[in-house]
Amino acid sequence: MKTLLIVYHSQSGTCAGLARAAWYGARQESGVEVAVKRAWDAGTADLALADGVMLVAAEQSGALSGAMKDFLDRTFYPAIAKSLVLPYVLLISAGNDGRGAQQQAQRILSGYPFPAAAEPLIVRGELCAAHEAASAELGQAFAAGLSMGIF
Repeated sequence: MKTLLIVYHSQSGTCAGLARAAWYGARQESGVEVAVKRAWDAGTADLALADGVMLVAAEQSGALSGAMKDFLDRTFYPAIAKSLVLPYVLLISAGNDGRGAQQQAQRILSGYPFPAAAEPLIVRGELCAAHEAASAELGQAFAAGLSMGIF
């Protein structure tokens, strides 16, 4: 049984909705257990139990949201010390662009080193059914890849 960890930070509720949709999609795959944690509540112990991690965060002021940055800061050196190498996918909610948050997250994650399992998904604007569907599809695809041993 593989484990997918979804870590999210949400102030407005948008990223919580995206994480919920990704959780729903991932649960469609047999052989994968899905754990969901808020960024403030997740840590290195959660990463150590996972086979892959999905990060769901907002872009705020052109950068990665503070709580997700905090999660990455808190787990960076402990993850390196434990030699953790987990595939990840990145899901960003952006009011405008999203590329600043994407670049910041990718730069940090390359230092762990965590390899990307897919291109980042950036959804722009208010949460809608299309965003939820894309999140569910990404969650299911990542879980399927973990289940099949692709990642």
